[in-house]
Amino acid sequence: MIVGLVVACEVAFWVLLAAGLAVRYLLRMPRTGLALLLCEPLLEVVLFAVTAVDLRHGAEPDWRHGLAAVYIGFTVGLGHSTIAWADARFAHRFAGGPPPVRPPRYGRARTVHEWKVAGRWILACAVALALLQAAAWYVGGDGDTGSLRAWQHRMLVVIGINLVVAASYTLFPKRER
Repeated sequence: MIVGLVVACEVAFWVLLAAGLAVRYLLRMPRTGLALLLCEPLLEVVLFAVTAVDLRHGAEPDWRHGLAAVYIGFTVGLGHSTIAWADARFAHRFAGGPPPVRPPRYGRARTVHEWKVAGRWILACAVALALLQAAAWYVGGDGDTGSLRAWQHRMLVVIGINLVVAASYTLFPKRER
């Protein structure tokens, strides 16, 4: 049930995003479009509540509960930038907006950009780590939390990868040819 809800939340995220942008730009109803976009966080609240209820009713914590926590974390950390990315492209394509700003390619500006991207991913992982830890505490010492700990290790790996990538742009910045 949890995996199905995660998939449903992901599909609903993109459906709400497309609907919000379509209403905002095609139907020229910016407030209604914004209201649809603001419904996005409700998906995570529902997923969080269902996962907590599932664990409270005695379900053994497994990879599905970890996946729910990671999904919520990634939506918190990356959702806003994804919406902004789609909004810029939709406005340009359908509403005569300016072309989307491309990330810088070289020098210090590229380094700053890479650190901002890494920061979003690190925030996503930190939220997921906190939710996974809260789930482990919620279950208590009686339950097997090994799968939740495995997800925590994966999040630490993702943080490490993002730090290495961002640091590589600091130590070896791309230079214009």
